[in-house]
Amino acid sequence: MRDSGDRIRRERTSPTSPRMVLRRVLVLSEGRQFREAAAVLQKLNCNSVAAVAADLPLDFLAEGLPHSAQLLETLFNKLITSGQRPNMNAEQVVWQLVKLFASHEDPTLKTKVARLTRILVDYQPDFHRMLSTRKKALEHAIQGLGCHGLTPDASGLTHLHVAIKAELHRHIDAYKNALHRLDELGLAAASSKKPVDASHQRLLSLHHSDVQQRLIDNKTLLTILDKPDLKQLRPLLDTLSTRVQNDKEALFCVSQLKRLQPTCEEKPVAALLMSFARGCGALLELMQASESPCSSDGYHSEPEQDNDRGKDLVGRYASLYYQNRPRALEALDSLPELAHATQLKSKILFSVVVLAFRTCRNLRDAKLKETFRNLHLDGRTTVGQTLRDDVIRCLAAAADTYPLGEAEHQVKALVCDTLKEYKCLEGCATLRRYIGDVTRVAWLLVNQLPAYELDTDFQTPIRLKPEKHQRHHSADRTSDMVKSYLWPALVLQNVCVYKAVVVTGGT
Repeated sequence: MRDSGDRIRRERTSPTSPRMVLRRVLVLSEGRQFREAAAVLQKLNCNSVAAVAADLPLDFLAEGLPHSAQLLETLFNKLITSGQRPNMNAEQVVWQLVKLFASHEDPTLKTKVARLTRILVDYQPDFHRMLSTRKKALEHAIQGLGCHGLTPDASGLTHLHVAIKAELHRHIDAYKNALHRLDELGLAAASSKKPVDASHQRLLSLHHSDVQQRLIDNKTLLTILDKPDLKQLRPLLDTLSTRVQNDKEALFCVSQLKRLQPTCEEKPVAALLMSFARGCGALLELMQASESPCSSDGYHSEPEQDNDRGKDLVGRYASLYYQNRPRALEALDSLPELAHATQLKSKILFSVVVLAFRTCRNLRDAKLKETFRNLHLDGRTTVGQTLRDDVIRCLAAAADTYPLGEAEHQVKALVCDTLKEYKCLEGCATLRRYIGDVTRVAWLLVNQLPAYELDTDFQTPIRLKPEKHQRHHSADRTSDMVKSYLWPALVLQNVCVYKAVVVTGGT
């Protein structure tokens, strides 16, 4: 203990050269002297801090929250001022704050981390959207947990399994009666009749009594099988399917939270999800408190409205990566044929995004050409350009309801035809839903003025560019060479509005 104190005192008086910053901050932080460590960073210029930031143990500093808040404030403030974004996973600081709000009732916690929260939003604006998406997912999972109550039945309310069993017994009895009736009518031997007996010529030669008897036979069968009681199985199965999906959503959320809190399985699922949803909400409130969404007269100005809409659009694209992609990847992991094809599964999900944007862009252009052709207009004229913009606005307004079944089918066909040897992809329902979700967002983004596009420069190996690349948490942080892409960047007028997620490593 005495040796540690001597080391800390020596570090306080050491020269403030960038070469020594990392070691000094580590020593001071190990002694939980976070204020002194913050003072070390404060004395350095911004570029010096940026030079050593990537080598700082951010996970260790995050675990020191809320005591390390001042040190982290200083670090991110310096990085913001320098305009640099070193290769460091700042997201873990956000999740550590969520964990604190989820597990603590300290009324002073918000005050302690308010400044840090505002700085984090300035450092990475996507954090607000990421938190909002996760909070909605948690709340949706919580709602799903409450949908396992009693089910309406002919006798009142009962458990779903009991209702399904009773319904199956009714079906069995009805099918037995139908088979018995078929035997009585002699229709069971119909398969032994010649095909010519059902020919068109034969059917047109039937007499009144023949048609009347056929009507009686068919009506008898219909009366047995077409009973209201026999139509309750599908709603029960739909309820069962919903409950299965709800539980999958809840367990998926728990699996994500286990990374933050390994012992979370010891708690009731609902209590765990509600605590972290509350943590996300508390942090979102702090983030929103640092924004000024309205102008002085209380109304949104047009630039602010456009900016808010832009954030919503990019947020929907981000949620595909944070929410839809992990579910689809989990489904592909469960397919035995793809058990060892780790890279292939990531490439499939990546390709879906690229193909969906290309398909939706082609569909939009086809609709525009069709409109010009029907109205006999030249799209290159002023009138044609005006009409083009109006049509795109209409497509954007109806983007959430526009029928995209054919586009989704094209994307799926392109993926499955390329990987014909993997027949399991054809029947993967989760992959089909993923394709539908991606195609819907792509359709919305390509129908904007101006349109959002993907950065299709997927060249590898290439040096990591902080302005358009964000490193995946599993990537090698000692290397700046992009080895592969997990998610494409989103671009608006040649400006990257959502960074590509990449894996770095040795070539």
